[in-house]
This record gives sequence, C-alpha cells and structure tokens, in this order.
Amino acid sequence: MKYLLATLLFLLVVNCSNSEYARPVEQTSSQPEEEVPTTDEDTATTVIDTPTVIEIEGMVHFDGGLTTIGSKDKSFKPNERPAMKVQLDYDFYMGIHEVTCGEYASVAKKAKLNTFQKCDNDSIPLADITYYDAILYANAKSKLEGYDTAYTYNKASFDNDDHCTNLEGFAFHPDVKAFRLPTEAEWVYAATRAWDLKKSWNTSNSEYKLHPVCSKGADSIGLCDMAGNAMEWVNDWMGVFRDTTVTNYAGAPDAGDMGERVVKGGCYSSSEKEINPYSRGDVYTVTSATRAEYVGFRLAFGNIPNALWIGSNGKSQTSLIILLAGNETIKQIAGSYNVKLVFRNDISGNIAYIDYVNGGLSVTEITSDINAYHPEISPNGKWVAYSTGFEGVSKKSTIYVQSLEDSSSSPVKLKVESAVIPRWRVLGNGDTNIVYVTDAGNNKDEATFKSAETWQVPFTNGKFGTPKKLFNGAYHGGISEDNTLAVTGARLLRARIAEEGSTITENAHDTIWYGQAQACNASLVQDGSKRTAFLDFSGNPGKKFVGGTYTTHERIFIADSTGKLIQSIKSPSGYTFDHSEWATDGKNSIIATTLTNLNGAHTKIALVNPTDSSITEIVEGEELWHPNLWVKKKTVKPRSSNSTANSSNSTIKSSSSTGDTATSTGGDDSSSSSEIEIPPEEDFELDLDSAGMYYNTSGAFSDANVWRYKMEFLWNYKDSANVVAIGNSRVHYGINPLVFKPPIFAMNLAVSAHPHKGSYEFLVNYVLPHVKNLKVIIMSLDFDLWYYVSTGIFASAYKSYPGYVYDKNHNYWKGNYPEGLAEATYDSPGQTNVQNTLRPTRGFNGRNAGGWGDPATKFDSTWYENTEETYQLNYRTNFDYLIQMIEACQEKNVFFIGVIPPQNPRYKETGSFGKFGPRRSTAPTLIEELVGLSEQYPNFILMDENKMGDHDYTDDMAFDKDHLAITGAEQLTSRINDVIDTLNIDFTP
Repeated sequence: MKYLLATLLFLLVVNCSNSEYARPVEQTSSQPEEEVPTTDEDTATTVIDTPTVIEIEGMVHFDGGLTTIGSKDKSFKPNERPAMKVQLDYDFYMGIHEVTCGEYASVAKKAKLNTFQKCDNDSIPLADITYYDAILYANAKSKLEGYDTAYTYNKASFDNDDHCTNLEGFAFHPDVKAFRLPTEAEWVYAATRAWDLKKSWNTSNSEYKLHPVCSKGADSIGLCDMAGNAMEWVNDWMGVFRDTTVTNYAGAPDAGDMGERVVKGGCYSSSEKEINPYSRGDVYTVTSATRAEYVGFRLAFGNIPNALWIGSNGKSQTSLIILLAGNETIKQIAGSYNVKLVFRNDISGNIAYIDYVNGGLSVTEITSDINAYHPEISPNGKWVAYSTGFEGVSKKSTIYVQSLEDSSSSPVKLKVESAVIPRWRVLGNGDTNIVYVTDAGNNKDEATFKSAETWQVPFTNGKFGTPKKLFNGAYHGGISEDNTLAVTGARLLRARIAEEGSTITENAHDTIWYGQAQACNASLVQDGSKRTAFLDFSGNPGKKFVGGTYTTHERIFIADSTGKLIQSIKSPSGYTFDHSEWATDGKNSIIATTLTNLNGAHTKIALVNPTDSSITEIVEGEELWHPNLWVKKKTVKPRSSNSTANSSNSTIKSSSSTGDTATSTGGDDSSSSSEIEIPPEEDFELDLDSAGMYYNTSGAFSDANVWRYKMEFLWNYKDSANVVAIGNSRVHYGINPLVFKPPIFAMNLAVSAHPHKGSYEFLVNYVLPHVKNLKVIIMSLDFDLWYYVSTGIFASAYKSYPGYVYDKNHNYWKGNYPEGLAEATYDSPGQTNVQNTLRPTRGFNGRNAGGWGDPATKFDSTWYENTEETYQLNYRTNFDYLIQMIEACQEKNVFFIGVIPPQNPRYKETGSFGKFGPRRSTAPTLIEELVGLSEQYPNFILMDENKMGDHDYTDDMAFDKDHLAITGAEQLTSRINDVIDTLNIDFTP
C-alpha cells in the first residue's frame, strides 16, 4: 500500500514532463487513515485525525524505510566498504529526473542565478556544474516556492565561467524543510526500489554528449535515469561506513582533509557492468568545486529529523561544528594563512582543532578520555597544551601537552600535584617553557590568592623538564616578553609589576587594576605593547569609560601596561563575550573570543580586530569554549648555506618545520638549520599574498592540492634534481623517485588528469627554465587518452590561484628566480594528508595493490575511427604537443623518455587497447608512429611497458585496471633507471 501514491504519481508524470514544479499543495492522502484517538469530554467518542501528504509535481514521494549503502565485496573500493544499513525514519521526495537545462534556465531567470553555456535543447540534463551551483539552484527553488532554505553561507566565489567554486561559511540545515540535494542514503533507497533499474540506464547511448532525460522511460515507481544520462551530485561529504545500522545518515560531518564529495549513478559513457547503486565517486577525486560534462543533479525535498553524521574516526554525532569562515577570510583578518585554532567542544569535552594553513576544511577532535580546558598552541604551532581545571574554579588539575602533527601520539602529562591554565612562553635564551598556576579559583580574597603559585616548566623534544616556581599568586593571564608584567583575572584584575630595572621574579609589587571592580578572562598580548584584554560585570569603571550602562560581558576592555583603559569593543546584538584571548604574529594582534547567546549558550567563536573594532564569526556550534588562535610569527629565519639536498634521502625543511625564530636554540623540537639552499638574486620583495599560493579551498581545479606540492618540489629541488617525471596519474602513481640510484636525483611532478598541452606548458615555463641540472624528462605516453585536449590547471583554472597568476605576470621568473619563493611555497596553504604522502617521496603517491580487476572500457574504443567526431584531430594535437616537448628538451640537451605504461593484460580479451580505447587493431599503427619519433629525434627514447598486454606486471603489482601499485612502480622505475644508465649521461652539476 505504501507505493500506491507513488504509482498514482507515476501515472500522472510517466512522460517525465519538463514543466516547472508546481507550488506544493496539501492534499488528502489515498493511503489508509491512521487512527489517532483523542478523548472528547462531551461525547466520549474517538476523534480521527486524517493524515495529509504534500504532492509536488515532478517528484516522487517516499515513506522512508531501510536501505543498504556500501558493500562487503572486497572488490569494491575501500570507501565503498563495508555494507552499512541506514534506517530512514522520515518521508521525503525525489525528483523524477535530473534537473534539465530548461528548468535551470527558468529558475535562474526568476532568481537571478548565473547562467552557463547553452544546452543543445532544454530537455537534456544540466551538467558540467559544480556542487555549489546545484546548491544555489536548490536555495533559489526553495525561495521561489515559499520555503526557507536548507543551505546557508556567507559569501560566494565564482570562476571566469560564472560557476560557483566556493561558498564560505557553508552549512547544511537538515531540519529545514526545503528543496535540496538528496543524501546518499536517500538516493540509494530510491534507486534500489525502482521496478527495473536497468530500464533507466542509457548505456547504449555512448556518444560524447548528453541525452534527453528519461530517454529510456521511467521505472515502475516513476523515476528515470538513476543510473544513466548524467552522474549526480548528492548532498554528502564523503564519509566512512560502519558495519552497523544507523538512523538518518547524512554523510561525514565536514570536508575532512580532502574536501571530497559523493556523486552517484552512471552516465552516458559508462559501461553497464560498472554501474551499481553502491558506487560513490568518479575516476578522480570529486570536490565541491569540481565539474565535469557528465555530472548533473536531481533535487530532493523535505527535512531530515535527527540527522546523524559519521566522522573519519568512525564515531557518530548528531550535532555539527560549522566552519563559518575559510582560510581566505582568516588571512584577511590575521594577516596570514599560517593560522591554527583550538577550542573546547563542551558537548564532547574534547579539544577541537582547525588547521587553516591546510585549508580549514575540517574540525578534528584531538583529545579523548580527558576532560580538557584552556587549550593553547605552542609558539611553533606543533603542540597544544591544556588542563583539566579551568578559570574561576578551585580544584586540583593536570596539564597535558599533545602533538598537533601526529594524531597517533599520546598526550604527555606534567607530573605535579596540581597545574592549571598553561601558557607557552619563549625565554630570552630561546628555550620554550609553559607557565602555569597551582590553582585558578576566585582571586578576590588576598590570602587565598597568595596561597596559590605561578610556576614554569621547560618543554623540549616532546618532554617536560624540571618545574621551577616563579612567585606567589596565581597569575594565569600571561607574562610579558620582557618579564616585567604579569596579569590575572578571576573576580579581580590583578597585576604583578616589576620595579624599575628589575623583573617580576626578582623585585616586583602586586596591585589591583580596574578600581577593584569585578573582572575576568584577562589576557596579556605578546606583541611588546603589554596590553591586557579582559571582560567585566558592568562595573563602574567600565560605565564611566564608555559613558553609559551595558550588560555583563557585553564589552571587551583593553588596558595599557599601567592598567589604564584605552579601548572598549561592544559585542554583536543578541550576544555577549566570553573566553577572550589575544592572538598575535608579533606585530598585528587580534582577539579570539566566544559569543554567548541570550540563553547563555556559547554558540560561536569570533575574531575581534581592535584596529577597527570589527567582529568576524568563524565557527558555530552548540557549546564552544576557550578558543586559542595561533598565527605564525612574521620573523623569517634565514636559510643555511649548507645544502644537503643532493642526498637521495634528503627531505625538505623550512622555517615552518623548524619552529619560530626564538625557539631555534632550545625547546619545542626545533632545528637550527635548513636543508634548502636558495641562491641570492636581485633585490626583490615578494608579495607574500601571492607568491607560492598555488592552492586555496575556493579554487576551481580538483587536483590543485596535489599541484601545490609539486610546485613546492620544483622550487625546492630546482638546483638538485637531474631527472624529472611529468604527466598524469599513471606517472603520479607509477614512478618512485626514491628507487633511482645515485647520482640520479629525481622528482615526480606528475598530476592526475593532466593532458599533453598542460604538460607542455609546465615543461617550457617551469621545468626547463629552472631545473638547472636537468638531464632527463620522463613522461607517460597515454595515447588511449588522446581523444580529448585540455590544459588542466593551466587553462582558466589557474586564475583561481594567485601563485600561478603571479608567476605568469613575472614571465614565470625565467632568468630571474626571486629569493624566498621556495620558502613561501613551502609555507603556503595545503592539505595535511597530501603533504604527508608526497613530501617523503618527492611526489610519488604509492598505492597498495588492488589487482588489475576486470578490463572494463571507460570510453568508446572506436573513437579513433569515428570520422564524424573531432577525436582524430584531438589525437593529432596531442601528438604535436609531444613533438614540441621533445624538441624543447633537445634544445636543452635533455633526454626525453616516453613510457607506454602497462594496463590490465586482460584487455587482450577485448577489442580495446586499454581503459579508454582505441581499438586493438588500430593501436599497433599508433605505436609504430611513436617508434618513428625515436628515429627522428636522438634524444627521444620510447619504452613500451604495455606490449599490447604481453607484459610482466603481475596482478599484485597493480592498483587498478590502468595504474600501478607500489611494487609495480618499483619495477617500472628500476627499468627506467637501467635505460638511463645506458645513455652515459654526465650527471656532474
């Protein structure tokens, strides 16, 4: 009976009308009436409430139920395992078909959305759009139909083609009834309930263009094209599955390290055997800014009560911490991308961590089983200290220090009787210490306050030293750099002031500031100004200073080094401040604070800029406490002139890995030297807002995070490398620089989805002009992919990233490399997981063996013979770019090794040469033409490692059907090394 309504809807819309959705109207359901008995006092009879259901034209209603996402099959990708059951205990609606070009155009005109390239006709699915494009459409649709929106954001960013590439402060509100994207669980639930899913597949229509929606007709419940036409965006961040049953699953809670989204279904070019309802991705990583001509979307409608998310640690959560600002906004406020934030999530009791230098995409809770308060990040940004006690409460407390770089490491405990509110401090000799107090309770009573003590303890190489008492009194608001002032506030604003010519540890007196009125949250800035920020309780000194009354904690007050009030900043309407703390880069200083709503909940973290009194909200949640913002110091340490980069086992180091300048001689795991030599050039000051900024979260290229590290290797190894690998994913995964034997020093600068034109531009603008000892270029010859021409990131996408624009505007620094570019690139935003994978291997991304699998063809293998299309022309264009690269290398006396990489040997059983074709009957002719280049150009060497499938790369050497695993990469790299040995190259610099 539950499908009765859906069947009726199907009869009405089986022709998949492309008309606009009608305004929702409540109608009486044809389902059986549900008895809801209530007592009528007069008649003592039962009153029956008749349930209603909203009918939405163009959509099918689902009552909810149980579905399974993921599979136990080990042949599935890791992110598609294990099978997880999801119970949907709510009803929702799903669009009959993908949103069409005509539907989008109609809404766009009314809502003033951006319009894109024109479609062939209005009935085909809108495709080649980003996730954010779909979100803006859903919001516009909701508004036009009189609903609230399911998505909110602060600011939208667009590329040159008017596609939305970022929504800063983006948040999904599952409790809001609105048009939205379906969750992955909803999509699978609908797809697996189709009468005959294969009926809606368009696998026979494999031309390189999209087709009208519902071209194969609808299934039995009214849906069509769930597995054909275009792949579809769904709502979720890519999350992990668990072998359990969850209710109302909504994906991952945030973007994680990769910022990866989920797409579902197949498209017009998919082969039937590859499509299943559990597939949750594309060939390459899918981010919110990704777009492809075969990816579109369909809408869902409804709200999700009690939504549940599962984090990367496998733990479920029912509330989210929402990032209201990305690293671009943080950069504008703090003056740097090198910013980190920690705070207490009072719901979980854990310390939460956001790394803005790595994009600020996710929130990581880094403590467990420790009820942690007052976190503070170390001067070099590597550690966080916190305590189990907090300000205003007298109790025994323990201080711990935990690594921010190694999530697997255990917290280090300070073994003293009681220690609370840790504050990092760098001494004049460079040693890093932590200052703490023995009790942080009410300091109003003089004797009680003096009974507590202030101590400091060294922290070096991940270990505590011997604690040393500084003085009596619990001064937990900070000690000035010159050791002449200490402050505290936990009822009274107290200060310890050194006598002239002395220090607070030798000869000082204690005093009370702010007219002895009640104050708290004292924080002493570490920028040399010795200003103190604090909160008050609407005391008389504050009223006199601002010239009127105000509520408790409504204002942040700032006092100078003598305790005199110099500034007051008012909180936003409807909020008061709490937990305010200074943050500084040594020159510019701001204040991190929580915002408390009218109900007393600490729902937001904001940054307050005393320069203009502006307040920027950056994080939102249920209960957020004790924010601490770390900003990298402005001081830049000079590099050592002793370079060890010529060692094949060398690693990149820079000021970001060696700590702040002040820590170079002692604590905090610092190192006093660098291993990158940058020769001095002409006097030129880099614009650090642009230099080396090859990645940001609002960019329009999905693999920009990988490119960012490849550019880092280029600039840091330009004087050391003599062999460079370029190309696409088959090189990225297939050539390991560390396998080469000295004197070869190689780096892998290949990136997925990078075609020949892009490789050519990268080679002639970056590699050949700057890698001064270059002897060999290695590149994969993936002629099965030469049916299309694209420039990858070096098309218009590069304009999203200031580093590339800056390089281009300076002629790519040809003959004029600017000092500091390598260091600027090293310190620029990136992603931790990519960094940890690529830095140790100089660009190689090793994958564990998954086997060759089935030899499925992703594209029509007859493309080369199709004279009606432009594929032969595209092939010739790519071939010409190969010749240009060979010739460019020849001019520089550089060898060019072209490798035909191995693919699944079982393609011999098919009619296709490889994953993307061409025909096996055509491939030998194309290979013979490549052989001819080696006869024409003496510097060109062809290595055919595929041999039409007759190769010796076994199943345990393969990652998938056309990529090598770690062991396969080792074999391929060793063979290239052997070829280089035969060339008798003089590797002397």
